[in-house]
Amino acid sequence: MATSQMAPVLQSSLPSRLGEARARTDTLFDLLPPNSFYSRPIAERHRLIFYLGHLEAFDWNLLSGPLGLTSDQPALDKLFAFGIDPVDGGLPTDVPGDWPGIAQVERYNRGLRARLDEKLRLTRPAISGFEDDTLLHVAIEHRLMHAETLAYLLHNLPLEKKIPQTALSVDPTPAPRQRQVTIPEGVCTLGKPPGKSSSFGWDNEFETLEVDVPSFSIDVFPVTNWEYLKFVQAGGYEDPRYWKPADWEWRRRERIEHPHFWLTQSSSLATDPDTQWKYRGMFGTIPLPPAWPIYVSHAEASAFAKWAGRKLPTEGQWHRSAYGTTEGAEREYPWGDEPPAAKHGNFHHARWDGAAVTAHPEGASAFGVYDLLGNGWEWTSTVFGPLPGFQPFPFYPGYSANFFDGQHYVMKGGSARTDACMLRRSFRNWFQPHYPHVYATFRCVEE
Repeated sequence: MATSQMAPVLQSSLPSRLGEARARTDTLFDLLPPNSFYSRPIAERHRLIFYLGHLEAFDWNLLSGPLGLTSDQPALDKLFAFGIDPVDGGLPTDVPGDWPGIAQVERYNRGLRARLDEKLRLTRPAISGFEDDTLLHVAIEHRLMHAETLAYLLHNLPLEKKIPQTALSVDPTPAPRQRQVTIPEGVCTLGKPPGKSSSFGWDNEFETLEVDVPSFSIDVFPVTNWEYLKFVQAGGYEDPRYWKPADWEWRRRERIEHPHFWLTQSSSLATDPDTQWKYRGMFGTIPLPPAWPIYVSHAEASAFAKWAGRKLPTEGQWHRSAYGTTEGAEREYPWGDEPPAAKHGNFHHARWDGAAVTAHPEGASAFGVYDLLGNGWEWTSTVFGPLPGFQPFPFYPGYSANFFDGQHYVMKGGSARTDACMLRRSFRNWFQPHYPHVYATFRCVEE
C-alpha cells in the first residue's frame, strides 16, 4: 500500500490516539513537585523518575528500528527500558543519585518524541505477519496501562508530596444487601481469533478457547467495604484457617492487618466494632465509604471467600456471568454491543477513586450482575497462562510469557483509571497474589 493511502489512517486515528495517551501521562507527572520525582511510593517498584523516562524509552525502543532511526543515547534507552515485578523477593536498592536529573530526562523525552513524530508523519512501522498498525497500538496501550500504574503509585504518595487537587467527597451511599444470581450452564469463549481481520489484542488474548461452564451462582455486586468489614471484625486477619500457607506467611511477615486503602486513627483493635475506619483516597481521607468496592490483594480476597464458605470465580465463570446470555449468544460487553460510555461504569479516567457498586445499573450483564467493567479489577482463581496455540509477539516476546510462572492470577474488568480501549472482552490483566496496591476487588461464587 502506498504511503499516501496509509497516511490518512495514521493522521486521523493512531497518531491522535498516541497524542491523547501522552497527554494523559503528562498530566499525571504534572501532579508531582520536583522533590517527589525521586520518591519510591511502593517498595517493590522503581522510583517515579524511572517512569518519567520509561514511557518515552519504551516507544523509542519499540518503534525506532522499524522507522529506521538510530539512537544517540543508548545508555538512557537501556536504563529506562524495563520495569520490575519482584515476587516475594528482593527489593530494589538504588538511591536517588543513581538516576539522572529531571531536566536531563525531560530533554531526553523531548528529543525522542520529536524524532519519532517526524518519521510517523511520513511512514508507519511494519512487522512481517502483523498488521501495520500493531506497533502503534502497543505503544498506545502500554502508555495507557502505565497511566493506571502511575495512578496507584501516586495514590501511595503522602498528600504533601502531590500538588493538591479537588478534595475527595464523603459518600454515605449505603451498601446494597449482597445477593447471588444463578448463572445457567453454558459455553463461554475466552480470547479472540488471530489474523489480519481481528482487532488489536496483546499476545495473551489470542487464540480462542471455548469453555463449558456448569451452572453456578455469583455475587450480584463486587464485595463492598461494608461487607468486607465483617470479615475484619470477625478476626479474619488473625485466623490462619482462612489463608493459604504462603498467603498467611506473607500476611504475618508484612504485618498486614487490614486492607491497604483503609486507615484507622483509633487505638482500639481492628476487631472492635467501634473502630473508626477511614478510606485513604488519592487526594484526601474520608470515612470508609460502605458501598464502594473493597480493594485487596488476591491473598486477602481468597481468605474472605473461604471465611464466607465460597470461592473466587474462575476466568470462565467470570466471562460467563459477564458476557453470556440465556439464549447462548455472547455479548461484546456486559450490557450489549454498544461501546462503553459513562453510564456503563466507573472507568476511562473518570474518577481518582471508587464509586458505589450500585451507581451504574445500565452496565449490568444479561444475568443482572453489576459493576463488571470499571470500579476495580476483579480477581479470579485462574492462574495466568497461555491460551492453546499462544504465540508471543516477536518484537516483545516476554510481555506475557515472562509471567507464565504459576505465580500470577488473571484479573478481569477494569478500574476507574482503566482506559476504555482496554475494556474489550478478550483483555486479560494479571498480578501476583501478594500485591495490595492495585485497584483490585472481587466477588464470590458457589458451585
